[in-house]
Amino acid sequence: MAGVISPSMPVHIIENVTDGNRAYCTVNEGLGKVLRFGAFSSEVLDRLRWIENVYMPALQKALDVSGPVDLRTLIAQALHMGDECHNRNKAATSLFLRDMMPAFLEAEMSESMRKQALAFIQKNEHYFLNLSMPAAKASLDAGHGVNGSTIVTTMARNGVDFGIRVSGLDGWFTAPANFVEGLLFPGFEPTDAAPDLGDSAITETLGIGGFAMGGAPAIVQFVGGAVEDALDYSRSMYTITEDENNTYSIPTLDFRGTPLGIDIRKVIETGILPVINTGMAHREAGVGQVGAGIVHPPLDCFTKALKAYSEEVSHV
Repeated sequence: MAGVISPSMPVHIIENVTDGNRAYCTVNEGLGKVLRFGAFSSEVLDRLRWIENVYMPALQKALDVSGPVDLRTLIAQALHMGDECHNRNKAATSLFLRDMMPAFLEAEMSESMRKQALAFIQKNEHYFLNLSMPAAKASLDAGHGVNGSTIVTTMARNGVDFGIRVSGLDGWFTAPANFVEGLLFPGFEPTDAAPDLGDSAITETLGIGGFAMGGAPAIVQFVGGAVEDALDYSRSMYTITEDENNTYSIPTLDFRGTPLGIDIRKVIETGILPVINTGMAHREAGVGQVGAGIVHPPLDCFTKALKAYSEEVSHV
C-alpha cells in the first residue's frame, strides 16, 4: 500500500478508451509479507524478480493473443457475484482468470511458465485489486479539472496524512490519517498497526469498495462488523454523492447503481464521511500486513477543500 516502484518492475497499463488517458499499477503480490505493506525480506524480493522474469512475460504473451481486457465489464459482473472490488476480489479474479485462460493455453511459452503464471493468479484472490484500482483512477482522472466542480476525484493516504483532490480545485487537501478499526491477524494487537495508508481508496472514490459493501456481505468476515453494517454503509453513501453509477449496481439494494461522485458540500452538510474498507500495515517496516477493517477520511480534508472552494467562488 506504500510500496516502491522501480524502473525494472512491470505494471498493468489501463486505458480509458473513451478519453484516452491511462493509469498504471504493479502486480498484486498477495497478502502478508509483500513490498506494498513495507516488507522487504529475501522472500519478497525473490517474488518480485519472479514476477518480472516469469509471470509478466507470460501474461504479455497471453495478452498478445487475447487483446485488451474489458475491466469495466468484469467489475460489473463481480459486483453481482459478491465482490466489492477492493478487499473482496474472489469473483473478479476468477472472471479474469476465466477470460485469460484460452489465451494462456494458445500463447507460445514453456509449459512451466504457463503453469506457474496460471497458478499465481489462481492462488491470489486479491489479484484483481491491482486492476480495479487503476481502472478506477482512469475513470476518475477523466473527470478532474471541471471548473466549479466540488466532486472528489482522488482519496489517498501515506500512513501520516490523508489527502483528497477535488475536480474544480488545484492541489491536495490533507489532514492526519486515522487508524483503521477492524480485525487483526492472529498474534497482533491494535497498537501494532500503522495509521491508514495506501492509494486503494481510489476504489471508494469511484463508488465501489466500501461504498458497495452492501452487495458483498461476506466482506464482514475480513474487515469486521455484521451484514447489516455493510448494507448501512452503502445506503449512507448515497447521501454524500451526486449520482448513481448506471454501470455498477448492488443486487441487494434492488440493483441500485453504486453511489457516484463524492461532493464535499454534502459531506460537510451531513457530517457523513466516506467509508473505506482497507488493510492494515504494521507500524514497523518489514513485518507486512497485520489485519483489515474500516476507516474514514479526516473531516478536515473536506473542510479545507470547501473553504478553498468558497474563497475561489468569492473571487469570481
